[in-house]
Amino acid sequence: METNSLKYKRILLKISGEALLGEQQFGIDQNPVRMIAEEIKAARDAGAEIAVVVGGGNIFRGMKNSAKLGMDQVSGDYVGMLATVMNAVALQSALNQLKVPCRVQSAIAMNQIAEPYIRHRAIRHLEKGRVVIFAAGTGNPFFTTDTAAALRASEINAEAMLMAKNGVDGVYTDDPKTNPNAKKLDKITYDDIIKNGLKVMDTSACALCKQNNIPIIVFDFERKDGICKILNGNDLGTYISL
Repeated sequence: METNSLKYKRILLKISGEALLGEQQFGIDQNPVRMIAEEIKAARDAGAEIAVVVGGGNIFRGMKNSAKLGMDQVSGDYVGMLATVMNAVALQSALNQLKVPCRVQSAIAMNQIAEPYIRHRAIRHLEKGRVVIFAAGTGNPFFTTDTAAALRASEINAEAMLMAKNGVDGVYTDDPKTNPNAKKLDKITYDDIIKNGLKVMDTSACALCKQNNIPIIVFDFERKDGICKILNGNDLGTYISL
């Protein structure tokens, strides 16, 4: 695949923390981490510039866990941010094993583990063919990793944001796991997401992508070579745009 034949040259990939669970109920399973790394490697080898934001739900789920532990939301959100750093380092390790150059940039300073987030440095890494993993969300409480992904996609001038889902191949009118009559939507607008309250992402993340005209593709990460197929222009999942 030639680089100039790609539909998108620079993408931001948003992966949920739950994607790293595998067969476990908690923590990081090396099998899905390796699979994700292999998918990223294939897309990078095809010529794409790839940035990644990974959630932390496999380790700590914000408000729900905070309430159980008697923790205020701000403290809970910070714990969730640290969980994303753990996932980012695990994914970086898997990429390094595949000989893929990779950098982790954290919105919270932790110099022994990751670079601080610096926009121009991140863009330079991408231009040099390095995968960049953005960790610790936005560095602020009350914002999810969906919003962090939309923010980073806007800052690095990504041409598309790919949202990888577990076992769900796009956006549906309702939850397909509980409603067998839910219908898959091939193409929808940002406003449809916000107006109809479709729970594919935060409305603030959706609004940010709309403001910067960054298309969002929601697809099933369990489907082999999904990223490369999207880069090649195949209609996969649900396409969200103006």
